[in-house]
Amino acid sequence: MPSLDKLKPLALLLLRFSLGVIFIYHGYPKLFGHTRETVESFVRMGLPGYLAYISGLIEFFGGCMLIVGLFARVAGLLLTLELAIGIWKVGHLVRDPMAVASYEYPLVLAASAFLLATFGAGVLSLDQALFGAARSTSRKAKNRD
Repeated sequence: MPSLDKLKPLALLLLRFSLGVIFIYHGYPKLFGHTRETVESFVRMGLPGYLAYISGLIEFFGGCMLIVGLFARVAGLLLTLELAIGIWKVGHLVRDPMAVASYEYPLVLAASAFLLATFGAGVLSLDQALFGAARSTSRKAKNRD
């Protein structure tokens, strides 16, 4: 529907904001709150303890980048990869695909983050404000060649 196409920038903004809030909420305690408990829980799940810090960094700063729309494609890709590892190692998607309840939430987050990695932040973002003119200029130059 052509009338809904006009809402794409708003839809990307709302998706970025909601994902950013969720990831900041989950990343903050891993870095600044219950770090020791998080490391212990990663080890109990069979993951190396240092991944708790990496996960916290990706989630917290990735969430911040999504909210402002800066390097949203990179943040979306990193968050997608982190969630894919979590779904595989913790959600047991491969071992028991019928246990949807164990991986449904991270699966939706991963799909949403992947959408932002492929579509970008949209026009209502710092990516557009900082790099938008340079990207369109380089496209025009390529089209002339």
